[in-house]
Amino acid sequence: MNYELLCTKVVNIVKLTGNFIRKEALQFDADKIEYKGLNDMVSYVDKTAEEKLVKNLDKLIPDAGFLTEEKTINRTGKSFTWIIDPLDGTTNFIHGIPTYAVSVALYQDGEAVLGVVYELNRGEMFYAYKGGGAFLNKKEIRVSSNPDLKSSLLATGFPYYEFDELPQYMKLLTEVMQKTHGLRRIGSAATDLIYVACGRFEAYFEFNIQAWDIAAGCFIVQQAGGEVLDFAGGADFLEKRQVIATNRKVTTELLEAVRRYF
Repeated sequence: MNYELLCTKVVNIVKLTGNFIRKEALQFDADKIEYKGLNDMVSYVDKTAEEKLVKNLDKLIPDAGFLTEEKTINRTGKSFTWIIDPLDGTTNFIHGIPTYAVSVALYQDGEAVLGVVYELNRGEMFYAYKGGGAFLNKKEIRVSSNPDLKSSLLATGFPYYEFDELPQYMKLLTEVMQKTHGLRRIGSAATDLIYVACGRFEAYFEFNIQAWDIAAGCFIVQQAGGEVLDFAGGADFLEKRQVIATNRKVTTELLEAVRRYF
């Protein structure tokens, strides 16, 4: 398969979906939101955007499976699986906060081969494919070269349900805040990851996170020279729903901090 050509087609599909979301943002009615769970909101924009993505991606690989946030399709593929978040940062979108993204990853036989994340408000299209590098608006990107935590800016996210592990997480955040240039909580895991990939953050970490939030971004980080791990230092970040993504240089320090509390 020509992954570069496929990636170009996916970028175009994601861009069309992003145009729809931008248009809806100008006239969005917050009264139309629904709740999937505690603090877990969804809107007609999420659902319609996902339907558009599924319809167009299905044409590229007709027998591929789909793992999607809004569950507009339920299909298992023999070899290929699309992992989709049509609007990562829904809470930001609903409240008019300008950080949210479309995230699409493709897995082949359990291995990531393509990732696209489109941060809509800055018009930044990040993408990567197997055998190539990582790119932002057609320019190749690399992770930061900062060598340690004391010279680093980090990103994280907060859980919005299942708060059992929150006490030790707060202790971890307290330690990290004192050892770095700072800690940011943007509200879009996909955006956090692509910012690691292009060197704006040295690292990002979060627990209780879903595969569709991070699948594309994690692959882009890896293709940009970064490293992605679970909290135990393994590679099961999608299955364990916990992730550490770094520029490689700060991995040891950050992983040691995480292990003190998890």
